[in-house]
Amino acid sequence: MEHINLDKTINVILYFSKNVKFLGKTKLYKLLYYLDFTHFKETGKSVTGYNYFAWDFGPVPKTLYEELDCVEENLPEEFKKKINITKLDKFHEIRAKAPINIAVFSKREIRILKELSDIFKYDRAKDMKEISHLKGDPWDRTIEEKGEYQKIDYFLSLDDSSESISKEEAVEKQERLQETYKLING
Repeated sequence: MEHINLDKTINVILYFSKNVKFLGKTKLYKLLYYLDFTHFKETGKSVTGYNYFAWDFGPVPKTLYEELDCVEENLPEEFKKKINITKLDKFHEIRAKAPINIAVFSKREIRILKELSDIFKYDRAKDMKEISHLKGDPWDRTIEEKGEYQKIDYFLSLDDSSESISKEEAVEKQERLQETYKLING
């Protein structure tokens, strides 16, 4: 079940639009995937709350894809106020129309945002394909084990590295989050 944090999502988009070149929808989806799966690996929680699916060109937050897959005039109001999406041939350029509210992010989230921006600053989406399609990574494992268009399990990001929390810690964190969501939403 998705528990989307729209405020963080919008500010992530604003951050990337100010800190990387060639930000289109596909590059945005890849950056969001790296952000969410890196953060989950370290903490057991994603930043934006989106579910990702293993599409042929890479991991896609399907709900966001559906919200942004329209012409500018039809963007949801929350996005229309803050971002501009311009169609340039086959590329949809994303630009900020509002300042970033950096206060919505933790220090860890800011660190990951900065690292991703530094790594992929000048890359185009097609240049990022090799990394998002690495053998054994969550997208690849989902394609191999479940098939195309299937949901990518965040737990596939966990490993034995020093940056990764254990599966038990992630399960415990997810259980606490679900309890919190139930309390808040009744």
